[in-house]
Amino acid sequence: MEQNQERKFIVSASPHVRCGRTTRGIMGDVIIALIPALAAGCFIFGPRALAVVAACISSAVLAEIIFNVICKRPHTIDDLSAVVTGLLLGMNLPASIPVWQAVIGSVFAIVAVKCLFGGLGKNFANPAITARIMMLLSFPSAMGAAAKVQIASVDATASATPLSIMASGELPSQSLLDMLLGLRSGALGETCVAALLLGFIYLLIRRVITWHTPVMFIGGVFLMSWLMSGSLELALCQVMAGGVFIGAIFMATDYVTTPTTAWGKVIFGLGCAVLTVVIRKWSAYPEGVSFSILLMNILTPYIEKATIKTPLGEVRA
Repeated sequence: MEQNQERKFIVSASPHVRCGRTTRGIMGDVIIALIPALAAGCFIFGPRALAVVAACISSAVLAEIIFNVICKRPHTIDDLSAVVTGLLLGMNLPASIPVWQAVIGSVFAIVAVKCLFGGLGKNFANPAITARIMMLLSFPSAMGAAAKVQIASVDATASATPLSIMASGELPSQSLLDMLLGLRSGALGETCVAALLLGFIYLLIRRVITWHTPVMFIGGVFLMSWLMSGSLELALCQVMAGGVFIGAIFMATDYVTTPTTAWGKVIFGLGCAVLTVVIRKWSAYPEGVSFSILLMNILTPYIEKATIKTPLGEVRA
């Protein structure tokens, strides 16, 4: 009885259960998961692909350092989020893009989208996605250019991207196996679907992401493309061409700008799929992944509010 009287309730702020994971650890896992696709991009498009990615990463890190110094904020580069932003942006660019344009995109992602909104955790949209859209609008010729494939057994001439070809109602010249292995034109980190799937499996094993958004996103694009065209081959090409895989796995799963609930992730993924197919089919742009993720980022607070569980005893407004 005396022991029970001595017990005290300790009141503290949440969270009450911790998993021990850190932002640096999560970002490190994302970097590791992106290495296969980066290596494939450098192999397919040559050393210039690595130069573009290195320029994006270094300028992103430097921009964050300079911003924090000017604004007298604590240095935050140790969390590796700037590295991930630069890496993702670089992998979403063609290897042929001028380096100075890649630097402008990285600085915009860090300063305008991330730091000016208060830093990591306060940005309303994915920095890499927003920067890519800015570059699509600012440098359309460079962003739409098809980089030359640097493999002797593959046609080395730069050609139109598969999405541009399919937009005209034709099938791309590449086989489905070539599309899977990345032997096609496109952004340097989006072409090799096999390498991106390796990264997806790694992130699932490490429990960095869940299956909900990527599966709904990729599956939704495939199903809608199949139903609209009636061609299984065309539907598979629509999924493997462009940035569906890199967008679904690495950018539509961003912790800050996407829903945290399971149903919210499902809705987010399906929304991205619908918008991607609609933009590809009826807009002036052959690709819609970046625009779809940005639009769904804006809707994330509403999706979160609609799908979050109501605490016991609370009445939903």
